[in-house]
Amino acid sequence: MRILHTSDWHLGRTLHGVDLLDHQAAYLDHLVDVVRAEGVGAVVVAGDVYDRAIPPVDAVNLLSDTVARLAEHADVVLTPGNHDSAIRLGFGASLMRAGVHFRTRVPDVGTPVVLDPASRGGSGGRVAVYALPYLDPDAVRWELADDCRPEVVRASPVEDGTLRQDRGPLPRSHEAVTAAAVRRVAGDVARRRATGGDRLRNVVVAHAFVVGGQASESERDIRVGGVDSVPAGVFGGVGVDYVALGHLHGPQTVTVPRVPRETTGQDQDTATIARYSGSPLAYSFSEMHQKKSTVLLDLDPTGDARTQLLPAPVPRRLAEVTGTLDDLLGAAGDAYTDDWLRVFVTDSARPAEMYARVRARFPHALQVQHRPPVTAEREVISVVGQGRDPLEVAHEFVEHVTGAGPDTAESAALGSALDRALASERSA
Repeated sequence: MRILHTSDWHLGRTLHGVDLLDHQAAYLDHLVDVVRAEGVGAVVVAGDVYDRAIPPVDAVNLLSDTVARLAEHADVVLTPGNHDSAIRLGFGASLMRAGVHFRTRVPDVGTPVVLDPASRGGSGGRVAVYALPYLDPDAVRWELADDCRPEVVRASPVEDGTLRQDRGPLPRSHEAVTAAAVRRVAGDVARRRATGGDRLRNVVVAHAFVVGGQASESERDIRVGGVDSVPAGVFGGVGVDYVALGHLHGPQTVTVPRVPRETTGQDQDTATIARYSGSPLAYSFSEMHQKKSTVLLDLDPTGDARTQLLPAPVPRRLAEVTGTLDDLLGAAGDAYTDDWLRVFVTDSARPAEMYARVRARFPHALQVQHRPPVTAEREVISVVGQGRDPLEVAHEFVEHVTGAGPDTAESAALGSALDRALASERSA
């Protein structure tokens, strides 16, 4: 079966104040085209569909339209990330059209969506997709505690005065709650295999920071108790062929340790492929060198799982340019006029009307900073004591910020401001 793995759409997000919804819509158009052209049987979306819990109306409409278009050609399995509201995203899930699966409930982590290519006129074996919503340890450590270790069992009274055995909560960590959810997956896989019949291929969809992944600046911190990561080994040895990950914005693979056959009882050492599809757009300058993509996964009935990355469209390049203002306004800036840009101006003194002149040259500049060369003298930290002349301190500050001392008019303005401040203190 052929599956398209994507994540981290962040519908409704802006980039330094720029509305990205049109660019996100262009990516989703591309996604629909890929599903048609590549014969994709299912699309899995590994969380962070929206950028915030209460998304703008246009983002909701875009998601609704996109899911309807995708569902004309493939099954759609979608689960929330840490940016989404699981309740809002999953509202009306039971009313969705056939082939659309919004998996937002924690109790469903061990119950797969079973995809059958034959239902859409295709061929190949069936695939079980276990979709794990983002698991906030504080919110789910009790709900998943039935898989807790025996040593945390406690006794509590019931109405007839006897004691019952209750399990305490899972440890307050992403590792603990994710491992508990994966144990439910493993239990269901084992039960299915014990009943015989055809061997289902198994896919887990998860939104988490798995150890080994490289983060970007634009991902929201999910740290709880100082720990934000999940060991990759959590997904090993449970009969899963592919782990479709979301949360990190750079496309990358994560190494899941191979599990020896004597541990699992299988015919051979088991290997699981785990990959982040990454976000479809760059959402910070830390992502400007990432090659955005979508994962095309082929699951062979004989046991092979193969992936390839399909490049995502680039609506506007994210770039950075550094130089003196004269250089940037000249030939050195020619290659950057259409980019979303971070500009560092390196003149020793801050040029007059720097921001306006840069924006006139680069209409899509998102950040403009004056970054003069650092000299040894300017690196010295001066201690300002009570005996210092305030006007002298102000002059030094101007020189520190701009790279040059105040001119005659600026000196006069500083002196006038100081006189007014002193007069105000005397009259108070």
